[in-house]
Amino acid sequence: MLELKDQDFKRLITFIQSRYGINLSQKRQLIMGRLSNVVLSMGYSTFSEYIDNILTQKNPQDIEVMLNKLTTNYTFFMRESEHFDYFQKTVLPYLEKKKTNKVLSIWSAGCSTGQEPYTLSMILKEYFDSKPGSWDTRVLATDISQNVLRSAMEGIYDEESTRDLPPDWKRKYFKATKEPGLLQVTDALKKNVIFRTFNLMDPIRFRLKFDVIFCRNVMIYFDQETKDALVQRFFDASVPGAYLFIGHSESLNKATTPYTYLMPAAYRKQ
Repeated sequence: MLELKDQDFKRLITFIQSRYGINLSQKRQLIMGRLSNVVLSMGYSTFSEYIDNILTQKNPQDIEVMLNKLTTNYTFFMRESEHFDYFQKTVLPYLEKKKTNKVLSIWSAGCSTGQEPYTLSMILKEYFDSKPGSWDTRVLATDISQNVLRSAMEGIYDEESTRDLPPDWKRKYFKATKEPGLLQVTDALKKNVIFRTFNLMDPIRFRLKFDVIFCRNVMIYFDQETKDALVQRFFDASVPGAYLFIGHSESLNKATTPYTYLMPAAYRKQ
């Protein structure tokens, strides 16, 4: 494993936090362990040379490889299922009554490999497909990594990832692949999710304000100042009465958050 000198460590973590909001100030060993082989594979013999390249060239492909190595994209269908239950039983009936134009604006922010937005889409289809009229239930799904977005758009998952889905949902929304043990989401489900590359540090300027935002297990990488600023941007980009779901391992600053607490990791804009 290559040595990461103090000056190079500070240069790298400052760059990552300023551009992507990810705080790795306590992750020196992780950086060394996960990036040493990347540094060598690119033909560099030291971290200093590699970091010089990252900071001067700012090559999107090199940066994406680095970010993918340093952040974990572990997720599965129905993760933290209490949120999905509340979404189905409380949020959707509220939106059904409120949204006279029958257009929903739902955002999966930091969607990783797609399990969260596809889960939301299945719930939306189950709820609205039997309702009169045509509802626009498409889900916006964003992530900073084009690599995980490519995987999400392909929509192929193993049995472990889909283990918590109801059996009838698996039959209805997935199809078999040539590889044993792998399932692919149906074309109809794919069409209901709009995938986009987006850096959560950027201004939020989407066409519609949001009714619901899921941003779960993303802010664990942010310091408090970065998290507070992002939550305020979520609040400003939402309609009155909108919901925000975060991960169960995360929390909002009670003293400063503009949101009202509903239940663990669930908030609302009053």
